[in-house]
Amino acid sequence: ILFFFFIIFCFSFFFFFFFQAEDGIRDFCLSRGLGDVYKRQVYKTVKDLPYIAKSETDAYRKERCKLDVYYPVDKKDFPTIVWFHGGGLEGGGKHIPQELMNRGFAVVAVNYRLSPKAKNPAYIEDAAAAVAWTFNHIEEYGGSKDKIFVSGHSAGGYLALILAMDKKYMEAYGA
Repeated sequence: ILFFFFIIFCFSFFFFFFFQAEDGIRDFCLSRGLGDVYKRQVYKTVKDLPYIAKSETDAYRKERCKLDVYYPVDKKDFPTIVWFHGGGLEGGGKHIPQELMNRGFAVVAVNYRLSPKAKNPAYIEDAAAAVAWTFNHIEEYGGSKDKIFVSGHSAGGYLALILAMDKKYMEAYGA
């Protein structure tokens, strides 16, 4: 457990400094009239896309199993981060973290069922369904299905880790 928290801490630490450094590069270029060196792209967000079958009858699953796709317009073959929110598997909601915006990649922000309404492994199965949806649909937005990364904060990091460690969840979707 300590190792898991250490990995999450290191990952968070890396992202904080990486994105801070990129902000500095952008600010440096823009302050010296080098806007062409660092052009901001236009991004679009498509909200509340269901990632479960239309035939689903469970009302709670229909309510929660939605995602947002935030992606660069007029760019092709970009990477995508599937992002799971935190909240201890008991709270929280999908959002695009500011640190992941305007970075040249797409972010798929995912909602999943929460405890105590949902019992384990329902939220893991939801996470797998969202990742499978991303593989099946990201090319419609210009992304590359060969450049998909899965991450999250806190409980969302746990979901990403479980999908990587226990292959049965993704195998259910042929991945």
